[in-house]
Amino acid sequence: MCGIFCLLSLSPTQFEWDKTVHEHLKRRGPNLSQDLTVRGTNPSYRCFFSAHVLHMRGILTPQPFQDNAGNVLVWNGEIFGGLPVMPEDNDTAVLSQRLSSCNSPSEILSLLSAVRGPWGFVYYQKAGDYLWFGRDFLGRRSLLWKFDAAVNALTLTSVAAQSSGPDQSAWQEVPAVGVYRIDLKAVTGAGSVTFELHPWARGGSDLASSCSETILESVPSGCTAVMNPSGLVLTSPVCPLNTSIPKPLNEKESLSNSHPCAKELEQMLASEEKTDEVNRLIDVLSEAVRRRVQSLPFRVQDSPPPPNDRASVAILFSGGIDSMVLAALADRHIPAHQPIDLLNVAFKLQVPKKQKVPAKKPGKHKNKPAGFKTDGADYQTSSPFDVPDRITGKAGLKELQDLNPERRWHFVEINVTKEELQTIRQERICHLVHPLDTVLDDSIGCAVWFAARGTGFITQDRDQRAFTSSARVSF
Repeated sequence: MCGIFCLLSLSPTQFEWDKTVHEHLKRRGPNLSQDLTVRGTNPSYRCFFSAHVLHMRGILTPQPFQDNAGNVLVWNGEIFGGLPVMPEDNDTAVLSQRLSSCNSPSEILSLLSAVRGPWGFVYYQKAGDYLWFGRDFLGRRSLLWKFDAAVNALTLTSVAAQSSGPDQSAWQEVPAVGVYRIDLKAVTGAGSVTFELHPWARGGSDLASSCSETILESVPSGCTAVMNPSGLVLTSPVCPLNTSIPKPLNEKESLSNSHPCAKELEQMLASEEKTDEVNRLIDVLSEAVRRRVQSLPFRVQDSPPPPNDRASVAILFSGGIDSMVLAALADRHIPAHQPIDLLNVAFKLQVPKKQKVPAKKPGKHKNKPAGFKTDGADYQTSSPFDVPDRITGKAGLKELQDLNPERRWHFVEINVTKEELQTIRQERICHLVHPLDTVLDDSIGCAVWFAARGTGFITQDRDQRAFTSSARVSF
């Protein structure tokens, strides 16, 4: 995920941006960092852009990306469909070229509607003095906003910083309900920020009425939202979902027995209609995984191609049904000679006490379970990292090895101690998930952070060795 940042200042006062935010942004994009400032002459405004690129595709392309007409794009996303992007192309450059050819707001919205993939962006359109920004329909890329009334400045960023002062609640997520546009001429004259929202449309009707409450709750203090004054919308990339629950195969039996019986399961498996539905779901998932694993950089510019013993793809792997399905589908679309890294995170449990069991007579240990000692008194021992996900992960690894014994499956055991968890949570993770702050946000954020780091160990021929995943894509 690239780090993108834009500060719109309507005041002549020099505004210093948070250096802590800058450090967090730099970690999002290790391959290239760059800043750019554009100024309006009449009216007077200043847009400061900062971008930090995680190179994923085509030629390493600097951001902020400024075209010959003076338009500026900062882009945190990937295009998997909707627009033609060849393997050697960089999607930032492709999107910028397409945006620069748009001559009206409706053309820009039509272009963004066509993009298939996760994205967050800020786009300065020099002709007309407009600033566009937003996130994809599902909000899969982070974008936050904050308004500082003291200096009359609006900040947009993909990563913020948690603070303990009165400013701690200033950051809000930009609602993923549409694309926003600021008329820089109008806001400069008014001395305050007003933005137009162009919502996503479903079934021919826009979402202005349903998302207005969401917007009003999230608009930064000092700013004003105007709901779709021009009537222009974006076409939703997602079809309407089911609005009803199908009836069970045998409604009477289902009411009398809350647990499905073997007969019902047999009927479901024998149903041609259900089989077709399952196959369609597998096909959709398989195509999504194919696009993900095949949209990879052949190589980072000026570096040699990775050797065959290093993986390009890693899976956040718990051994549960979701990660097992992803791993099995990835196996379909990644060449067999390339390894796949399975990243399995375990947070250290409290060290279990040794449990004494009755001693047995010598020679009676041939059928004894693993994990027992035989020196006089017997003790059952277990690792403090044998959490449920580690156990199911190892079981899942065995199934994948049976599925494709020719592939090298790197089962990466990532062990996290309590001390390391506390340190990283305070130094990094709390800022990355901010402004979200629930227990679930924290737990998911911690698991994803340590998995994405990819540092642990693997076991080969009963020997453990330190290992860091080389994968540039993990899911």
